[in-house]
Amino acid sequence: MAEIIQAVRGMNDILPEETPIWQHAEFIMRRVLQGYGYQEIRTPIVEKTDLFKRSIGDVTDIVEKEMYSFLDRNQENLSLRPEGTACCVRAGIEHGLLYNQIQRLWYIGPYFRHERPQKGRYRQFYQCSAEVFGLPGPDIDAELIMLSATILEKLGLKSLVTLQLNSLGTAESRSEYRKRLVHYLNENKDQLDEDSLRRLHKNPLRVLDSKNPDLKELIAHAPKLIEHLDAESLMHFETLQQYLTHAGIAFELNPCLVRGLDYYTKTVFEWVTDKLGAQGTLCAGGRYDSLVEQLGGKPTPAIGFSVGMERTILLMQQSPRNPKVESGVHAYFIMDDPSAFPAAMKIANYLRSKVPGLRLMLHCGGGNLKSQFKKADKSGAQYAIIIGEHELKTRSISLKNLRENLPQQNLYQDELAEYLKLKITKKI
Repeated sequence: MAEIIQAVRGMNDILPEETPIWQHAEFIMRRVLQGYGYQEIRTPIVEKTDLFKRSIGDVTDIVEKEMYSFLDRNQENLSLRPEGTACCVRAGIEHGLLYNQIQRLWYIGPYFRHERPQKGRYRQFYQCSAEVFGLPGPDIDAELIMLSATILEKLGLKSLVTLQLNSLGTAESRSEYRKRLVHYLNENKDQLDEDSLRRLHKNPLRVLDSKNPDLKELIAHAPKLIEHLDAESLMHFETLQQYLTHAGIAFELNPCLVRGLDYYTKTVFEWVTDKLGAQGTLCAGGRYDSLVEQLGGKPTPAIGFSVGMERTILLMQQSPRNPKVESGVHAYFIMDDPSAFPAAMKIANYLRSKVPGLRLMLHCGGGNLKSQFKKADKSGAQYAIIIGEHELKTRSISLKNLRENLPQQNLYQDELAEYLKLKITKKI
């Protein structure tokens, strides 16, 4: 017997019993994003490695340790995309979508990082993201955060998450702050763990984001970035807070919120939960006003966010408002004579065309009427549609309710379509 090949560690199958809740979440996200005027963009999952080195930063964990990179047959260095913003910016520059224009874009798809797999954190993971280009003010920051809040509310998760907010200022003000932070951390070097010591020389702001409880007090007494913001960034941040307060969106200021990518400036935010253990960030984003120029485009202000799909699904499954998503078929079409199959196939297609959203399974594979009814019951269908010699002669169709003790009905084709439309489409 041949050896069974299993999935790559950290890259998971999403099975049929799981896909309905994924489809439900994706449908909600798509509908909300379109309702805010966002247009979908789709980019390749493979990009040139330099795209991520230039955008994310050479000294980040993602570029140094986590990317799936390889040389193709032309000896070109390529990578599976570890995040989506750089890809969206690359596409925008390449196709002339960004310069002197306002764009509201969204996308959804898989990303890849070679991390240690754990619950809510996988090597292939999915995100739904929104990006806005060409608007520099706090008004679009507020609207984008409101958009993320609307998605979480429609998914039934708003009561389970908290919005955390911070500002990273400009690259110049952050550079000055970085010097003060490094000085403070060097003075307390003996208290730093191995991970923080490594970050101290590469990306010291990430020390503030450490999850090590032993560093909690040290981080609490560290210099605060908010106290070193330039005047324009401070005004931007204060105005954003006013807009959110006026919109009724509660938030917490988190001076240690820095995000993991080098390209962020000014506003950064996260929606976090305490229901998923260590992987508590459900949605995160911020402003990246220098990234377009950094990747070869004209200076363009920009802001965006990403929702982690796996964590969203896990939280939806725990939520008291967990949606009961219908996944089975509505009706199962059976035949008491093999000669009826051509007619059944034609009628089934007719019913699907006449009843919007009807999920109708046509029995294939033969078998007697008893075995077909067993398969109909196992499918979870509400109804069995039956056609045989009698129905063919009378040009009618029989309908049996498999879930309620009701008499079997005999209907003409159009009558059956109207009946199913009335009974089933209410639930769709």
